[in-house]
Amino acid sequence: MARHHSSGNRALGGSMLLAPLPALAADLGTPGDHWLVLLLALLVLLLAWLAIASHQRRVRDQQAHLKALREHDQRLRLSLWASNELYWQYDLRRRELERTQVSPDKTNDLVAHFGLDHGPQIHPEDLPRTLAQLRAYLHGKSPIFRSEHRMRGDDGQWQWVRVRGRAVGHDANGRVTRIAGTARNIDALRELESQRQIAGEVLRNMAESVVVLDADFHFVAVNPAFSQMSGYDGDEVIGRDAALLNGSRHPAEFHQQARQQILARSSWTGEMWQRRKDGREFLCAMQCNAIEDPGTQQRLYVLVTSDITERRRIEQELRYLANFDPLTNLPNRTLLAERLSHAIVQARRHGRRLALLFLDLDNFKDINDSLGHATGDRVLRATAQRLQDVAGTACTVARISGDEFAILLENLGDPAEADALARAILDAFDAPLALDDRRDFTISPSIGISLFPEHALVPTDLLKHADTAMYRAKGTGKHAFMRYAPEMEGDIRRRAGMVAGLRRAVERGELRLVFQPQLALADNRFAAVEALLRWDSPEFGEVPPQQFIPLAEDSGSIVAIGHWVLAQACRTLASWRSAGLDPRLAMSVNVSAVQLLRGELSHSVAGILADTALPSTALELELTESVLMANAALASERLQAFRDHGVSIAVDDFGTGYSSLAYLHRLPITTLKIDKAFIDGLATPGDQEDTTITTTVIAMARTLGLRTVAEGVETAAQLDFLRRHACDIAQGYWIARPMGADACLRFLLDAQDRAGPAPLQLDHGALPA
Repeated sequence: MARHHSSGNRALGGSMLLAPLPALAADLGTPGDHWLVLLLALLVLLLAWLAIASHQRRVRDQQAHLKALREHDQRLRLSLWASNELYWQYDLRRRELERTQVSPDKTNDLVAHFGLDHGPQIHPEDLPRTLAQLRAYLHGKSPIFRSEHRMRGDDGQWQWVRVRGRAVGHDANGRVTRIAGTARNIDALRELESQRQIAGEVLRNMAESVVVLDADFHFVAVNPAFSQMSGYDGDEVIGRDAALLNGSRHPAEFHQQARQQILARSSWTGEMWQRRKDGREFLCAMQCNAIEDPGTQQRLYVLVTSDITERRRIEQELRYLANFDPLTNLPNRTLLAERLSHAIVQARRHGRRLALLFLDLDNFKDINDSLGHATGDRVLRATAQRLQDVAGTACTVARISGDEFAILLENLGDPAEADALARAILDAFDAPLALDDRRDFTISPSIGISLFPEHALVPTDLLKHADTAMYRAKGTGKHAFMRYAPEMEGDIRRRAGMVAGLRRAVERGELRLVFQPQLALADNRFAAVEALLRWDSPEFGEVPPQQFIPLAEDSGSIVAIGHWVLAQACRTLASWRSAGLDPRLAMSVNVSAVQLLRGELSHSVAGILADTALPSTALELELTESVLMANAALASERLQAFRDHGVSIAVDDFGTGYSSLAYLHRLPITTLKIDKAFIDGLATPGDQEDTTITTTVIAMARTLGLRTVAEGVETAAQLDFLRRHACDIAQGYWIARPMGADACLRFLLDAQDRAGPAPLQLDHGALPA
């Protein structure tokens, strides 16, 4: 009814607005008046039309505004929906939180109301910080409320959100009553940020240099390892071409080819020399891969670089150590085997020969034991240099181990060439080795030779046969060479058996001493006896001293054997004295170089003399000339200790070596024993040389204040010659043969009884064999 009433009023109002017009027209009776009425009517109609039009325009504007608001609201919704953000508002007075999950369609919005007093919606650990940030906004300390904290999600799990909000409601006093804003789940963003931070830390802490280059190979980014490796700070290289670091060890084409491969294949891996900022070059292992910038889609290159300079140096050093001897810089056994295998292949292909020489230094172990390993190393270095000088660059000179060397001689025309090289080596070692500016040392090698294809067809057999021949050469008296022969294998087995037997000879009682008297020519009295060692082996029978003594020296068993000989000889002399033998009689004992150089000999002698109650003057030690001259300085030092205690020192086999008078007069020796080789020629028609040498040695010894002993006297003419030329003592079969202890005692006592005040008459028929 109100609606109809309203319509009636509007209708009525319109009629009332037009009702006065006829009456007005009636009052205006003139034509002019009619036009005025018509004008007024038109004016009224225009005003009505304008009012209606204005109303309609306002309606349209309102509709357009409402449409724009709806569209804005829709865009806002779409933005919030697309960003997965929540709309929230918080009533500070009621402490209520409303969350709205916006959807593109308003009818699907999810609205949730929470009273903060009923269950925590913000994680307890984050709540104090969140409230502090809210207070800061409410107090005007920040223009907007911002917070990142954990809130409970719809699934009941805590999730990280980023919250922004502003005040949307105030009370009459202007205090904020309501805050509204948006919240976004940032679990994924935080995970990405964490990964980014981890990746950044990894890059910052990587030992490898990591560089990002643009499509033109200009620096875009570098990590700290790049600066440490190259010396350039990041600011110094950003924007510059990566060729800044190119080293000089590669041609320009190398760098260009690397870039072309990167462009063609989007990757490159290899090694490259780079130049540091200070100009030094270093070797790098590089890996370059192409990537696309996620933002610009432009091509970038990630270059990962490792400095492998030190690693490569170590690899080369290990490779060198695997193939070369670090002491002498000669090829070692491994490289020798490799070269020998290659040489055999070539020799077989071309029908050629080759020779392998195996060398071992005589008595080298004594050098290490007596002079120390430092001196031994110097001897080995000097030996290596001398071998290279003699063999030349065409041969491979290798150090096998210890004091063992090998020489590979290829393209051999005749086996005699190998013999000639061995002789040249022996001749070269006749001269002393110069160890330093003040010291020389003399040492000799023993050499074995094996031939391809005569003796072996594979490297191992060639080496083994050359080794066998070397031991055979050493057994002949050292400082010699031998070419391999199949029958040597039996000798080597015999040698190994004898070495093993010698180690047990003392404890098994297989050793014995025989004694050969020495006649003093001035008073025709036996002044001394020489103790001579014999070995009666159950396996090998009676082994000559010249065979087993070198084996004992090489194996080291000579030390124990030598001690037994000294002790047994002194005990024998002590028992003879107890039996009434002239106390002036001395005992002469041969001493090995090994015993002398090892340094314990003086203590051993002192202990034995004390145990047997013999005076030191009763003992004479015999050493060969070669032993003394090999290291005269050390020999002098060691022998002086014996002389200080009264023990006599004799040089055995004098004249067969290379004595220097300058050294001879410095050595604390008392006796020279003239070798049998010179005595044999005495009183022999036409042999003037031996006569001259013998008389010269006797005269020289007299000048130096030394006694002379002639060895190997086997005729009356030789003995007479020695008497006439004032030789002090004679020894040999013409005087007495070597004999056992009991037989020798009887012989000496009988000679002592027969001598009396008259000269001793030798009864050769009565001499024991």
